[in-house]
Amino acid sequence: MKTFNDLKFEPWHAGGKHAILNFDNGYGVSVLLGENYYSNGIDTYELAVLRYGFICYDTEITDNVLGYITKEEVTDVMLKLQSYD
Repeated sequence: MKTFNDLKFEPWHAGGKHAILNFDNGYGVSVLLGENYYSNGIDTYELAVLRYGFICYDTEITDNVLGYITKEEVTDVMLKLQSYD
């Protein structure tokens, strides 16, 4: 199973960093780090759930993006998404 450590962050807008990881079941995550996002720019992250590459707002996990979450919480979401059918 993929975890936070599998994310590969790249430079993003306004000095932020961004990582996308898609899973075999069609779900995925978009994770942002930076003060211009729902992140403190240091150790909390903004996460959007993806479905076939697009932001998905209708999962049991959330109906919006998740903000100010820790690495451990990112991993928790990733593990839940990977277990979806």
